[in-house]
Order: sequence, then structure tokens, then C-alpha cells
Amino acid sequence: MSLNLADVKCEYSKNPTLKQEDVKSLMEWVNKQPHLPKINELQAILFLQSCYNRNEAAKAAIDTFFTVKTLCSDLFGGRNPLTSPNKDTMNVSLMTPLPRETPEGHCIFLFKLIDTNPDKYIFGDQLRCFDMMIMRHLHQCGTSNGHLILFDMKGVVFGHVTKLGPLNMKKFLYYLQEAMPVRLKGLHFFNIVPFMDKILALMKPFMKKEMIDMLYLHNTVDDLVKQVPRDCLPQEYGGSAESMTILHEKMKRTLCENSAFFEWEDGQKVDESLRPGKPKNVGDYFGVEGTFKKLELD
Repeated sequence: MSLNLADVKCEYSKNPTLKQEDVKSLMEWVNKQPHLPKINELQAILFLQSCYNRNEAAKAAIDTFFTVKTLCSDLFGGRNPLTSPNKDTMNVSLMTPLPRETPEGHCIFLFKLIDTNPDKYIFGDQLRCFDMMIMRHLHQCGTSNGHLILFDMKGVVFGHVTKLGPLNMKKFLYYLQEAMPVRLKGLHFFNIVPFMDKILALMKPFMKKEMIDMLYLHNTVDDLVKQVPRDCLPQEYGGSAESMTILHEKMKRTLCENSAFFEWEDGQKVDESLRPGKPKNVGDYFGVEGTFKKLELD
């Protein structure tokens, strides 16, 4: 099964502070943990580099990454891009890395609705495919100095907001902040909608101060490009990247061509019966689902 993973030699070349002995040490530690799945050298690199070469932080991120993905299989499992619901979800939204990095070496991930019918929008499925897009990119394109996530809000209506379940919001934001092997540098929402306060009311209770500090709201694309170079953006925004239609089709094709990668990902699970000490469960991370019923939209 060919996974077309990034070349680890290139990763050491572009990350001079990344030491092979530290990567090997981390990989050996993970592979000795009875409850964790085995990881390869590239995975160790992704986690160590994303944690700024801090070994203990990388260990915690790896344990959280595989544990949350295993316990929250409703959100992170079932990653076959060739079958529903993922196949359908890919037609609802554009989710893609942009070809050009910023001058600081930051990779840009762009999200935008393609089908604006809220009846087609299923929040959990969107989060799963968004994670699939990012994890495919990380494993096949390697590390970056930082990552920006851009959300174009054009076409978002209040019907979409009613689909934003707070439990899934908490799960994904926890995973993004504590486990995903990215160096997050900014969350940029642009073409923001009048009810953006409702969306933020669902997000902010689950965001650390560090993430809130990197949250930016832009009324228009012209406001966005004061912080993100226009040249990095698709043609529709005045940039030099291909059109969103082309990027969308390319990403759908890329995900479908990498079904073997997602099958491999699906197989990397935690075995809680083998965890040293007390086994973890969903409640340990996210509490009782019923406690979220108080978070309602006016």
C-alpha cells in the first residue's frame, strides 16, 4: 500500500533545528507505549516540529491525537473519501491548501462553501473532511514554519449556524489546539456575516487565550490582504493561485486518489485496555453531552 509520504531527508534539510536523534527518541518512546499505535519517522517529525522541538510536548500531543481520534470515531473515523458521507461532503465545501506559502513560510488552508444550501451542510462531516484535507497535506507535503486557516463566510446563512453542534465544536477545537501537528499562526474569517457573534459565542468557550489572540475578523477580502498576501490567494480574490473551481476539483481528486492513506489513518487507534493506569473515555476530555444543552442560539 503506497502512501506517498513526504521525504524525511527533506524535512531535516528544511528544519535545521530538528535533530534526528530527538526524532528517533520520540518514535522509540511512542512505539514502546502499549496503548498507542506504531508511528513512523515522518509522523514523529510532524509532531516534534509542530511542538517547536519540545519532546515532552510532542509526547502529550501524540497521545492526545490518537486518543481523541479513537474515542471520537463519529467525528474522525470512517475516512473513506470514495463513499458517503465524505463523497457528498466534498461537493458542499472547498477545503484546500493553497499552492504558495506566505513570505514567512506559512502554509494557507482555505475553506469556503460551494453549495450554500444549509440542508446539505452537516457540521461533523465537514470537520472530518477538513481534517482529512489537512492530514493528507501534512503527511505528503511535510512541515511548514506555520499554518493559517482562512474561512470565506460568503454564502453562510443563519441556517448553517443552527447546524453547529457545540459538542462537535468543542471536540474539534480541543483537537486543533492540543493534538493536530500544525503550528497554527492565525484563524482568519473574511466576508463576515451579521450573525458572526453567534458563531463566536459557540467557539470562544472552547478556545484558549492563545487561539483567541490569533483570531481575526475581516469584513472584506481587501481587509484580509492587509495581513495575508493577496498573491497567495485564488484568482477570485485577485491572487495568482488557480481559480477556486480548479482548486476544488483538484482537491476532490487528490483525496479520492489517496484512499489508501485514509485507510491507514483509520487503522491507527488507541487500545485503552492496554493504557498504563486508568483507561480514558470521552467524558474525561469532553464531559457529559447533556451539559451542552444550555448553549442555545437566540
